[in-house]
Amino acid sequence: MRLNEYRILWILVFFDLPTETKKDRKIYAKFRKDIMNDGFAMFQFSIYLRHCSSRENADVHIKRVKKILPPKGHVGIMTITDKQFGMMELYYGKEEKDLPNTPQQLELF
Repeated sequence: MRLNEYRILWILVFFDLPTETKKDRKIYAKFRKDIMNDGFAMFQFSIYLRHCSSRENADVHIKRVKKILPPKGHVGIMTITDKQFGMMELYYGKEEKDLPNTPQQLELF
């Protein structure tokens, strides 16, 4: 199937983890480091995103996040299409900001 803006997906991981104790902060840092090692990039402080070329590829990364879920706190995982991601409007104050760069896709026939 040809790659298009409806098949390409973005995974967003939202999390709110406790940081009261030294152990909590260590768990928070490890979770953050682990998702970044899996190719997620920080979008905001507790929102990380990753570009995936297909549903199958997204499922692999979602399973990886589920395997490393911390014992406490809230974690949300959401997938949206490239088309939906492209319709997002970002602002810093009242000034509009460009969306993060989309990784280049190579299509083989």
